[in-house]
Amino acid sequence: MKILIIDDDQALAEIWKIAFKKDGHTVFHAASAREGIEAAKKEQPDFILLDQIMPDMRGNDALKILKADDSTKNIAVALLSNYNETEMMNEAIQEGAVDYILKYQVEPEDLATKIQTLTTGAQNAPTQQG
Repeated sequence: MKILIIDDDQALAEIWKIAFKKDGHTVFHAASAREGIEAAKKEQPDFILLDQIMPDMRGNDALKILKADDSTKNIAVALLSNYNETEMMNEAIQEGAVDYILKYQVEPEDLATKIQTLTTGAQNAPTQQG
């Protein structure tokens, strides 16, 4: 699976890239929303992890752009944030996000499993230990 991480936190993006590559995924990273939107158009990933708070625009605004473009509207997108703000979460889901993930509540290995579950639509996917 091809995964695009759009997050300005380079260190965190690297941790996730390692976890995803370990599971055999191809991973791309963009450090800004605008760069991420262009990467999504070019690379056509299967899944996008989109940070909510970035210097150039909110994740919800980038999500709207992705969902309005015919070339990216069918890509599964999950928003990521450190902020547990109900209004932002609801807006993301209403705009077409498949999930809203709180960064501080998920480990990189668990995130890889969660993405697999979200893209396959599987319910109660087994988690890998070790």
